[in-house]
Amino acid sequence: MIVLRLAAQSLLNRWVTALLTVASIALSVMLLLAVEKVRTGARQSFTDTISGTDLIVGARSGAIQLLLYSVFSIGNATNNITWASYEEIARQPEVAWAVPLSLGDSHRGFRVLGTTQDYFKHYRYRRTNSLVLAEGAVFSDLFDAVLGADAARALGYKVGDSMVVAHGLGSVSFVEHDDKPFRVAGILAKTGTPVDRTVHVSLEAIEAIHVDWQSGARQPGQAITADDVRKMDLKPQAVTAAMLGLKSRLATFRLQRAINEYPREPLSAIIPGVALQELWDLVSVAETALTAVSIMVVATALIGMVVMILTTLNERRREMAILRSVGARPRTILGLLTAEAGLLTIAGVALGTACLYIALLVLRPVLDRLYGLHLPLDALRWQEWQMLGAVVLAGLLAGLLPALRAYRLSVADGMTVKS
Repeated sequence: MIVLRLAAQSLLNRWVTALLTVASIALSVMLLLAVEKVRTGARQSFTDTISGTDLIVGARSGAIQLLLYSVFSIGNATNNITWASYEEIARQPEVAWAVPLSLGDSHRGFRVLGTTQDYFKHYRYRRTNSLVLAEGAVFSDLFDAVLGADAARALGYKVGDSMVVAHGLGSVSFVEHDDKPFRVAGILAKTGTPVDRTVHVSLEAIEAIHVDWQSGARQPGQAITADDVRKMDLKPQAVTAAMLGLKSRLATFRLQRAINEYPREPLSAIIPGVALQELWDLVSVAETALTAVSIMVVATALIGMVVMILTTLNERRREMAILRSVGARPRTILGLLTAEAGLLTIAGVALGTACLYIALLVLRPVLDRLYGLHLPLDALRWQEWQMLGAVVLAGLLAGLLPALRAYRLSVADGMTVKS
């Protein structure tokens, strides 16, 4: 206790440098915890991109490839699913609901997704959140479109604006369905998922804009107007993929196996959560890089603390000598310098942790609204407590260097005035 009291008094006498050192450690600890919070938050947001969907069905391919083109709108499908196969799978007794997905078109670089109104009813993200309209309504007319938040903002569209869908997935296309323009019927609220960058139309609309097309081009002399196409049977022949919700998750693996062994055509059924975890593992090197950077920042702050103590050590030689002359043992001097380093580190850790939670309170709604990054405001996890304990231990060990130097100083050396 005496050593701690002496250390506290010594730091108070040098409060400016001590405060700067604490601030440096606090900023580094705040960065370390913030990186950990962002890392876990990003991972959770990523794995919660699609929730409540038990299976995703598509043409035979790898799990990650199917996940990428059906959920993240990245890449292309190897093939389509026939409508007859989709209907047969949707009629299985284990299936509670099924939502078809049709891809292959775009609008100024944003993917166009053909689906049904059930998509807006059953799609979930972050476990329980459903899609919410910020403006307008879900498509009701054949040529209505519902835009994701990012797509609407980037393109500057409002409800009621007209838009033309292009054939293919390029950001610039010279092949457009300009004879059948769409109207923006609604704009979705921000979700932080690929939905934000998607243009949603009905399955019938996808069929309507392709009735007079063949092999990626409009058939000469067979132009069908938007009014005429409304009178036609627009039942789709095929879809790209389908999302399934089951009545009981106990049936997931049985139905998955049945679909993977489907006799009519080669299909794949994946569990979204498992595929998301596999995909995250592929990009987890970014986690390691972020953690490494934050650890280096903490190490820099601790080195700065050591430099500060060493810098003041020469000025404190007389102080150490006086302590020795009044009976302080060498280990007391050792403990004094180590205690100073420990107090500085503990104060920095406490301040950095407090600053982190203050920043989370202020920035969480902004990050969620602008970037869709959900950072939970919860207590420190065991792993984070371990990190903070490691920082305190590192601070104590770092303080041993100047402490050992002071330990070796003799009374005579401390009382000698050097010219």
